[in-house]
Amino acid sequence: MISQTDITQDNQLVPSKKNRMTISLCMIVKDEESNIGRCLNSVKNLVDEIVIIDTGSQDMTKKIVKNYTDNIFDFKWSDDFSSARNFSFKKARMDYILWLDADDVIKEVDQDKFIELLDNLKPEVDAVSMPYHLELDSKGKPTVSLRRHRLVKRIRQFQWQGVIHEYLPVSGYIIESEVAITHQRIKHDKNRNILIYERKLEKGEELTPRDLYYYANECTDHCLYKKAIKYYRKFLECKKGWIEDEIAACGKISDCYNYLDNWELSLESALRSLYYDVPRAENCCRLGYLFLNKKKYSQAIYWYTQALEAKKPSHGLINHACYSWLPHLQLCVIYDQLYQYEKAHYHNELAALSTDHPSIQYNRDYFSRERNLPPDV
Repeated sequence: MISQTDITQDNQLVPSKKNRMTISLCMIVKDEESNIGRCLNSVKNLVDEIVIIDTGSQDMTKKIVKNYTDNIFDFKWSDDFSSARNFSFKKARMDYILWLDADDVIKEVDQDKFIELLDNLKPEVDAVSMPYHLELDSKGKPTVSLRRHRLVKRIRQFQWQGVIHEYLPVSGYIIESEVAITHQRIKHDKNRNILIYERKLEKGEELTPRDLYYYANECTDHCLYKKAIKYYRKFLECKKGWIEDEIAACGKISDCYNYLDNWELSLESALRSLYYDVPRAENCCRLGYLFLNKKKYSQAIYWYTQALEAKKPSHGLINHACYSWLPHLQLCVIYDQLYQYEKAHYHNELAALSTDHPSIQYNRDYFSRERNLPPDV
């Protein structure tokens, strides 16, 4: 732990002995014996208190957790993640609350950043957002990420909302940090989330706009494309969603129609995203892909070029490949089809500046063997 402190009194902020704000780590877990030790090892020296809420583990999870804390509380599971997280927050006693999932870690470089953040954290800060790295490439660089409010002031009593894919609404003085939380999933129950939604529907419970979007995502993941389209449309029609989710929903409807071999509706759905805001690179790449598959090369070139010019949104899920190397690789394919081999080669090498994707070397070998082009620009 960073330091030993007395229990804070309600509505007071009590700095630690090193004049830092004190931190409670709050987690909800179930059958996480494969993950929990790795997670707690990465954070044990950064926090003053660890609070673990167990929702029914049958494996060694609780035994492993006891090596790190005695603050282990049982919670009867009720298909409601927010209820469990809010219970964990009630058990916190320090100035600020950090929340993690069992398959999250804070890497060493980010541990140093976290300590620096605490050294400079002012008591007037209500919440801190941090990057969440969901997927990494072979070099450890994030390929998919978003931002989440990870550190919140306890006395503000922020409450989680949503039975699944829960979120934490915050307000007040919010700052952004570059301390990254990295997701390192080992195992996952693929049916858990969709079953919770379906039980809600069977009970006649109404889905919130956020639930509509995430239930549609679950349907997509389970290849239930027609049902996914139905619920994405309900989500968009209610006009109460977050704009980044609305933009993403248009792209996801496009993907569903593509899986159903309906090119026209796939195109129409991707273009609908432009109604909400300027193009996101993800949808530009989607449009480029649709035109490429129809050998409409000039349109494909246009949209992949637009992807390279798009700016990343400050919030929302970001597929970093769409803003960097993926459009170049696709432009490489297009220009090769157009017999413009030097342009194709050029874009392959530009892609190589951002990734070591195996397609890069495959293309280099092809250009060297078939087109007598050198291995670099």
